[in-house]
Amino acid sequence: MSTRRPKGMLWAAVAGVVGAGVYLAVCEAVALLVAPGANPVLDVAGSIIDVVPRPVKEFAISAFGTADKPVLVASVGVAAFIGAAVAGVLQLRRPPWGVAVLGLGAAAALAAVVTRPGAAMLTPLAPAAGTLAGCFVLAVLVARLRAWLGLPGRDETGEPAGSSGRGRAAVDRRAFFVLTAAAAVSAAAIGLGARLADGARTSVEAVRGALRLPTPPAVEVPAGAELGIRGLSLLYTPNDAFYRVDTALEVPVVDPAAWRLVVDGLVDEPLDLSFDEMIGKGLQEYSITLTCVSNEVGGDLVGTARWWGVPVRDILRMARPQDGADMVLSRSVDGFTASTPLEALTDDGIDAILAVAMNGEPLPLEHGFPVRMVVPGLYGYVSATKWLTRLTVTTFAEDEAYWTPRGYAARAPVKLSSRMDTPRPGSRVAAGRVALAGVAWAQTVGIERVEVSIDDGPWTAAELSAPVNADTWVQWTIPWDAEPGTHYVSVRAVDRNGQVQIEERSPIAPDGSTGWQRTLLTVV
Repeated sequence: MSTRRPKGMLWAAVAGVVGAGVYLAVCEAVALLVAPGANPVLDVAGSIIDVVPRPVKEFAISAFGTADKPVLVASVGVAAFIGAAVAGVLQLRRPPWGVAVLGLGAAAALAAVVTRPGAAMLTPLAPAAGTLAGCFVLAVLVARLRAWLGLPGRDETGEPAGSSGRGRAAVDRRAFFVLTAAAAVSAAAIGLGARLADGARTSVEAVRGALRLPTPPAVEVPAGAELGIRGLSLLYTPNDAFYRVDTALEVPVVDPAAWRLVVDGLVDEPLDLSFDEMIGKGLQEYSITLTCVSNEVGGDLVGTARWWGVPVRDILRMARPQDGADMVLSRSVDGFTASTPLEALTDDGIDAILAVAMNGEPLPLEHGFPVRMVVPGLYGYVSATKWLTRLTVTTFAEDEAYWTPRGYAARAPVKLSSRMDTPRPGSRVAAGRVALAGVAWAQTVGIERVEVSIDDGPWTAAELSAPVNADTWVQWTIPWDAEPGTHYVSVRAVDRNGQVQIEERSPIAPDGSTGWQRTLLTVV
């Protein structure tokens, strides 16, 4: 018995993992029929995002950047794997507690699935069916394992386990391996088949690729808008390099043919527009820089694109907001909400848009296809809702958005900021003439100048690129005769109102970081 116990625990852990695999596979298959999109692992991870304390969220973005979601999903998967293995061992040693543990974990996943935004009436069927299948498979496999090991009790047929000698043990061992392999292969086949059958993403990607939008007049880009310095951020950030920070663990897939925009709340004329009706209002091209509130001083959670879209003010004029309204709560198909000041969406001087294209092509799926909001001058978490589906005109006193109860400000204008791109912080630089270069932004106001200080010396004005508009970042550069040794380079910006970038460092919460970037360079 002693020599079999370690081996038995190992195989019990395998049985637990196989049972969990059956649970997931059956969930996938049933969800395909009654509740597309239900996924226990993703829904549990989404629930974690909803309840995680703000400092943990900030640490995740700081440590993992835009890879924070894959890390979270992988962590949930590892935890589920370990939990399933523990359930298998517990079922071997203390039946039926292993099945109870697996069922408890499945119940927690069920709660996460049914409480996610967009859960339908039949959604609970998928995790419920998976729970029954997974628990049954675990019970059957471990019962056969106990019979093989000669442990007291009864097998899944009701016969006394381990009481028929060596011949029966060989039969039970063979049966355990056959059943385990069959369950594992079946789970893999069912799960893979369900994934292949769910062609929603592939279908929408094909629709996106075939979508032909009316081409609006291009934004005029003046000569000198690009300084052409190696290592300097491009004027327009390529789509595949554009930062992505949102709460969606799995990118929503929305067919523009089925998409609707509802405008309701404190309006005299509620609206319900199709995609074609919306773009029929007339597309225009806009050059706008987007910034995430999680962008640290010198960070890269900022980018600029040429957006095609329809002004939000045109849509809201049709709905006629009522007196007293001061906020628009925008909602994504995945349940995310953002609180945008009404005046930012109705002001004729602010190009807040419902965007449908990015850098000359329909929005990538991960950037909000088919429609997202883009509002210059506001951090994304209060304005840049992706996969947009609803605009509710309301008040800040009456409603709050996703991040507000999680410690972030309800209003969050983008702060004047600058960044050095090259040389990279901490890099080694050859002595001689060096081009220091970077970008700066002061949305809705514009950049007047950028100044650089070497080793806390006097501030020297840098050369600026020709600005496209006040909503687009500018590039800057300044030559430096670098001498051997270590040097600190500081950069700050001044906007067209004469406001100087704040020197003091502050964290990203509750409404964006501040501080001058101070970079250490080693000259050799």
